[in-house]
Amino acid sequence: MTVEEALEFIHTRRHGGPDLARMRTVLDRLGDPDRQVKYVHVAGTNGKGSVTAMCASVLRAAGYRVGMFTSPYVRRFNERIRMDGEDIPDAELAAVTERVKSALGEFEDQVAEFETVTLIGLTYFARKGCDIAVLEVGMGGVHDATNVIETSETAVFTAIGLDHTQYLGDTPEAIAGVKAGIVKRGCRGVAYMDPGGVIADACRALDVKLTLVDFDKLTVRSMDARGAVFDFDGLEGLRIPLAGTYQPGNAALAVTALRALRERGWSISDGDIRRGLETVSWPGRFEAVRERPVFILDGGHNPPAVEATAGSLRELYPGRKFVFLFGVMRDKDVTGIMGRLLPLAERFVCVAPPVPRALPAEELARMLRERGAAAETAGTVGEGARLAMERAGEDGAVVALGSLYILEEARAAAADWSKTPT
Repeated sequence: MTVEEALEFIHTRRHGGPDLARMRTVLDRLGDPDRQVKYVHVAGTNGKGSVTAMCASVLRAAGYRVGMFTSPYVRRFNERIRMDGEDIPDAELAAVTERVKSALGEFEDQVAEFETVTLIGLTYFARKGCDIAVLEVGMGGVHDATNVIETSETAVFTAIGLDHTQYLGDTPEAIAGVKAGIVKRGCRGVAYMDPGGVIADACRALDVKLTLVDFDKLTVRSMDARGAVFDFDGLEGLRIPLAGTYQPGNAALAVTALRALRERGWSISDGDIRRGLETVSWPGRFEAVRERPVFILDGGHNPPAVEATAGSLRELYPGRKFVFLFGVMRDKDVTGIMGRLLPLAERFVCVAPPVPRALPAEELARMLRERGAAAETAGTVGEGARLAMERAGEDGAVVALGSLYILEEARAAAADWSKTPT
């Protein structure tokens, strides 16, 4: 199997919820690779990827062999499955996919895409002798494909808000209840927040100790488009190269989770925490990629995330108005997202992310115009990025957001714009 054949096989799987019993059968056929690795399991609405990246970076700094499983991807598929900070190589992806495909047997037409990717990731981590893998939940928790693992070292919960309400429930408490399904007897629980005490209830039922982040111990010293310096719980002058006013809070959660791991016997020093945070990389999350005009790539794709982005824009660029390069999925709360952006918008350039679930650009522009916004469309993300920069001018600012799937093409256009005659 070539890597092209592997990706075609992955992307032609059906979409939909997993069957964990079926996944267990396939893992048994594969030799139970999931049982050969320890895990940090990360669930939540927003901040999952950042916290996953921070935990993995610190664990690498501590000298462990570390896997990282995230979704979706920004640049290329391989980045969803990483080992010691490196994307799964094409040859390994092809080989492991072929092995998983052969193990599916009679289930080949039944297993969904995310189930398949999870099986590939778990198999790869065991194959590479991974000590510990940080797994980001895809959606929800209790019924997520990553919840096929039988135990974890820590169950980590990031900020919880309203997203995927058609599947998870329409209140923070209901959503927290679904996400709390990753708690397993014998693990430790660590949470950014706990709507209605739901996570605490789930932990108590399984005799699991839960730690809530003590944000009274978090002090931000400085913050700009290059990142932040902060103190947290006895650690002074911690640095993260991730911008966004929400990232120190994510880092506080990661530190709390890592200290919970240390209490379980993992060798993680305060120096490891400092070095790991300083070197973490997580592209496409309030990432400034040029200065004239300012061009920011952001992964915000639901109202709570976009509200956090809007707060960062107000804090770091006070008084500015922005040209938003905007593309969303049709199943998102588009009205809620727009409401967070309209007060900051000079205008919108609407595009359709290059995936089937995309909301057409003209429909998005129409919705914005109905709310009094200046909105136009572009045929591709790259064309939209160039148009947004033209509208902003060298002294203006562009923010690309709404879907991770628009970010890489926007990045390339931002890098090349100065070479393009205007």
